[in-house]
Amino acid sequence: MVKITEGLGENKPFSHNELFESGYIRQYGKDATATAFLLGGIGTGNVSLGSRGEFRDWEIFNHPGKGATLPNTYFSIWAQAEGKEPVARILESKINPPHTHAHGYSPGTAAGLPRLENSKLVGKYPFVRVVFEDNSLPVDVELEAFTPFIPLNPMDSGIPGAYLTYKVKNTSNVPVEVTIAGSIINPIGATFDQKGNLQTQKCSQNWNQFIEEEDFSGLFLRSYKFPEVHREFGNIALTTTNKKTTYKRSWLRGPWFDHLHEFWDDFSKNGLFTDLEYTSPSKDGSTDTGTLGVRESILPGEIKEFSFFLTWYFPNRLNGWSDAFSVKEKGRETVENYYTNHFDSAWSVAEYMVKNRKRLIQQSRTFEDALFSSSLPSYVIDAIASNITVLRSTTCFWLKDGRFLGYEGCHDDWGCCDGNCTHVWNYAQTLAFLFPTLEQNMRETEFLEEVDQDGKMNFRAVQMFDCEWTFGENPAEAAADGQMGAIMRVYREWKLSGDDTFLKKLWPAMKNALKYALLQWDTDEDLVLDGKQHNTYDIEFYGPNPLTGVFFLGALRVAEEVASYFGESDNASMYREVFEKSSKRLDELLWNGEYYIQLLDDVNQHKYQHGTGCLSDQLLGQQLAHLFDLGYLLPEDHVKKAVYSIYKHNFKTDFSNHANPQRTYVLNDEKGLLLCSWPNGGRPTFPFVYSDEVWTGIEYQVATHLIYEGFITEGLSIVKAIRERHDGIRRNPWNEVECGHHYARSMASWGLLIALSGFTFDMTKNELSFKPRINEEDFSTFWSTGKAWGTFQQKKNTDTGEWEVSIDVLYGDATGLTVHACDKNWEVVSAAR
Repeated sequence: MVKITEGLGENKPFSHNELFESGYIRQYGKDATATAFLLGGIGTGNVSLGSRGEFRDWEIFNHPGKGATLPNTYFSIWAQAEGKEPVARILESKINPPHTHAHGYSPGTAAGLPRLENSKLVGKYPFVRVVFEDNSLPVDVELEAFTPFIPLNPMDSGIPGAYLTYKVKNTSNVPVEVTIAGSIINPIGATFDQKGNLQTQKCSQNWNQFIEEEDFSGLFLRSYKFPEVHREFGNIALTTTNKKTTYKRSWLRGPWFDHLHEFWDDFSKNGLFTDLEYTSPSKDGSTDTGTLGVRESILPGEIKEFSFFLTWYFPNRLNGWSDAFSVKEKGRETVENYYTNHFDSAWSVAEYMVKNRKRLIQQSRTFEDALFSSSLPSYVIDAIASNITVLRSTTCFWLKDGRFLGYEGCHDDWGCCDGNCTHVWNYAQTLAFLFPTLEQNMRETEFLEEVDQDGKMNFRAVQMFDCEWTFGENPAEAAADGQMGAIMRVYREWKLSGDDTFLKKLWPAMKNALKYALLQWDTDEDLVLDGKQHNTYDIEFYGPNPLTGVFFLGALRVAEEVASYFGESDNASMYREVFEKSSKRLDELLWNGEYYIQLLDDVNQHKYQHGTGCLSDQLLGQQLAHLFDLGYLLPEDHVKKAVYSIYKHNFKTDFSNHANPQRTYVLNDEKGLLLCSWPNGGRPTFPFVYSDEVWTGIEYQVATHLIYEGFITEGLSIVKAIRERHDGIRRNPWNEVECGHHYARSMASWGLLIALSGFTFDMTKNELSFKPRINEEDFSTFWSTGKAWGTFQQKKNTDTGEWEVSIDVLYGDATGLTVHACDKNWEVVSAAR
């Protein structure tokens, strides 16, 4: 068993108990204003829930919308205990200061209406709870919200909607009448200004309809202005399965603040609504707000649920990444979202959610329980789970033809850095292990649509939209790290799925892409890349360097394995020979006795190099090789010493005196891992442009690698530091920012689960293995492959010394699966659940 080191060196920022505590779930009070929990499915857009219980960041319109708010959109509660006066409140805790608006708060915020005293938010992805506190109410109220999330089931994890369930308990000794009402403005045709405020000048013919079905009823918000093919076309529904409803299809169409006056007076009087019975849609430049209420009588001590379904349908998006990279051909400027294969309106989404509610809740809850019941440290599970949100943020989108695409991250109002960027997605592991068919689709795009005849791969996928990726007037460089990493990731997808057809389809392009590396980047033919090598730092490295050199070794190992599997013995031998020579030569050139350096006669000959610096990404390719069970690419003792040197030199426990003229993600007394340092001097005049920064995706990959090499406390210290920074006050726990919100690189966090559980997978042989690196005598974890997912437990019987092993298959088909654990083989007999 790997020994747990006890904080080697001087960097001992956390105690043993802090690093190994499990079972704790963080809570976020109303002052945690950065907190925003995403609701919404894969490729559907989102609305977020804040720690006060407020709905914010409306991103359901096929583009990001950080800060976008919908006026008049919130839930309210009315409660009257028998013999008492009624109490009405907006179902949010009080608004936090500062209150510095030039004209105060607008009526659209309802800031002047009474709210609840306090709230706290608890998120265990995909579920979130907001618990409200207010002594003036005769009831306790909490909201549970989620969008279905079921690994290996992308369709049901890609529903454009959310379940919102308010649970109300009567804490008095008399019966209480309660109404909970959801209000929402009809935003069809509206736009957002730079401050996220809704502008309705382009709205027209908006119409809110109340519809009653056998199993549910509610409001259907649409517009008659836009045809079905228009980018602005869409609709929203707010529905309920509760039977006692009250509604106001449209608030008062009057000047000034009349609409809010009339709404609140109507509601606060008796908790019931008077519909104003408008018979025509809204006029040009205006829209309407609708409200749906649910009424229940609650006995002392009784709990009742008020179930709402918020659903949306905005089918048409730009057919491309941005105005620069989109299809220009007339009639093809837009494309539909994947969810249009299953739904034709927000109402049909609600119908599906109602009909399948029990199953969707149960399967989503099963995943939540499986992940959060792990014996991994709490903050590690927090890091793993919280970055799942990237898949369902506006960073990713999913087209009707099944193509799954991702930016690097997102600006506040548009995607940032187009094109399934190969060198950024190198780091991401989450999608591959939870929705492997979508990850396979990304590899198909890379190798079948973006590899030229000479083997050059576009590191941004734009040819698929009939566009060309250029730097100025010249074709863009290939990315050496991205291209070699893509080859390694094909291997991961194959081993997770066991799908030979997928591999055969990509194998010719993989060989071509690997051949390109030698022709393009090995200028002196010594089998070490030394030419102009574009990479993830948006610059070119020159000369032999560990980042691209180790990736090349990883790609060669994959090629050897695949060639051997397909019976191409000559090719397999050739790849093995090139690997052995390249590995030996790279080690000879770059090993400085402590870590791997970049070899340049003059580090300032080219701008933006790292030279003798200790690069945090120097062994990224090796980290992936460990994750994919490809073995050591360089001498094991050198790898161990180098990865520890990264921690020793680059992890800082205080940034108060750190000078960073670049982008700043960590500051003051926070802890983090620098991209590079120069412990032995030799810093270039202008080092590579992000060298003084801290990126969570790199922190996670280094932490994962440290764990693989036995430096457990060092790896965990880095992860603990990341999650301390994302505390809901300083940063959003569900949004790790780099070049944009919900940055794809942060999905490197899933590697922590793989490394700590010692999980290996080979679905070509239908085999798994576990060798936990912590808590090995009483260990449990979530596991997943392309065929099934579930939980694994191993426990040592203290009386007999025998191992007790349990493998639960919670979803999928694991018939015939063999699991290697505790030096034994265990057969999984049962199949799907």
